[in-house]
Amino acid sequence: MNQTRTLRFLVGVTCVVIVAAQAFGQNRHWDDLRNLPFRENYPTADSTDRLYDEMLFHRATQVVQWSLPAMTLWAMKKGSEKQFGEGSHVFPIWKDRLTSDTLVSTPNCDVIYGMGYLNLKKDGPTVIEVPPKLQGMLDDFWHRPLCDVGFVGPDKGEGGKYLILPPDYEGESPEGYFTFKSRTYNVFVFWRAFRDKDGDTKQAVALMEKTRIYPLSNKDAPPKMVFPNGSGQPADMLYPKDYRYFEGLADFINNEAVDEEDWSMRGLMASLGIEKGKPFKPDARMKEILSAGAEVGMKMCHALRFGEKLKNTKYWPNRQWNNVLNVPNVDFTRGTYTDVDAKVGMFIIGYSISPAMVLNMVGKGSKYPFAYRDADGDFLLGSRSYKLHIPANVPAANFWSITLYDASNASGLKNDQPFPSIGSLDKLQYKDDGSLDLYFGPQRPEGVPESNWRRTVPGKGWFVLFRLYSPTKPFFDGSWRPGDFEKLK
Repeated sequence: MNQTRTLRFLVGVTCVVIVAAQAFGQNRHWDDLRNLPFRENYPTADSTDRLYDEMLFHRATQVVQWSLPAMTLWAMKKGSEKQFGEGSHVFPIWKDRLTSDTLVSTPNCDVIYGMGYLNLKKDGPTVIEVPPKLQGMLDDFWHRPLCDVGFVGPDKGEGGKYLILPPDYEGESPEGYFTFKSRTYNVFVFWRAFRDKDGDTKQAVALMEKTRIYPLSNKDAPPKMVFPNGSGQPADMLYPKDYRYFEGLADFINNEAVDEEDWSMRGLMASLGIEKGKPFKPDARMKEILSAGAEVGMKMCHALRFGEKLKNTKYWPNRQWNNVLNVPNVDFTRGTYTDVDAKVGMFIIGYSISPAMVLNMVGKGSKYPFAYRDADGDFLLGSRSYKLHIPANVPAANFWSITLYDASNASGLKNDQPFPSIGSLDKLQYKDDGSLDLYFGPQRPEGVPESNWRRTVPGKGWFVLFRLYSPTKPFFDGSWRPGDFEKLK
């Protein structure tokens, strides 16, 4: 790409980023494209180059948005393998809770996590022996749920053997298993367990460590399970937001099954140089386009999620709390189409999805109200201090918690406190009526008990998830609702 074309392309990218700020002025980016010369209905050489580069750039931004569900899990798998080792028998457990040292999107540091990854291409049909009283889920690598596991799964909390078949499996399935066929070779195994009433994690960890995962072909001599402790480990399980995103995507595509549903998007990827079975070797021009596409595509996703562009996400009309999963079902469909905006809004900040997370089940499952603005509608800033009022009788039969996340990457906010969360499992100071006030800011306000305060970091925007486990009727009928974050002077 010569210097003139390079400059034109970069100017075009800049215009895309700032076009909203131009308030539909006469210098709109697309007006420049409309006015490119065509001589006797044929494009000039310069017009062809400009439009072709522009087309590839926009394809790159759309491929980013489409591939987020897969790249979220691919990055988690790769980061886990780098830190803890490879193989389905390696099952990291955050035995002392998950701290902000582990970089992963919107983790819950108030429960015990176990996260593993099947490779059905390498191992073939794979068995998961699930202990009783476990709670978890199995997703393929496009975040299409295979099933819930545990009390809301087919084993009904009694445990059992699950058999996961690869997408190209043919033949009879053996009896004695809860059998599911995955549409991807990679499968995400996600267990969660609760601490006891005293906050101890030993029982929960011991329960998870009864898990056994092995290829069906090795059922008579399965490999020994390995349960690394992930707590405090600096595992980076986040996808990059620059050119490296496409390097990871090319790696994923070359290691995964082809699904007919994806063929059109695979065509867009092929025009960018990503094609299954072929090496990914973009030239300097394409690297420039992909770098811009990755960075701008990510900003588009953040603008959609945090810029009030998602429709009807408010839990309560007079509050700033949003529904992360504002969809009727786990496949993000609405009648005649897939809600692509809702899917982007989910996977730009989170991972894992199951029917139990979407369905409204009184006294079961969980709900996740999500806030990133204060009572005045301004973004939550690390340099400001806030108060949040929590009315008495929080409608969570199990427990509730509020976790702080870094707005730049949705990982736990690294605030130099043991855990970036606060909730009913902590020893908080309540008011006489059972309500409480929580405080968030870079410094603890005078007179506020340390138990009721969580530190924020100047220069880092942040957001929260308010998790309610086993939500009860007052949450669903709206008779109970939390306050908003109020600025402190």
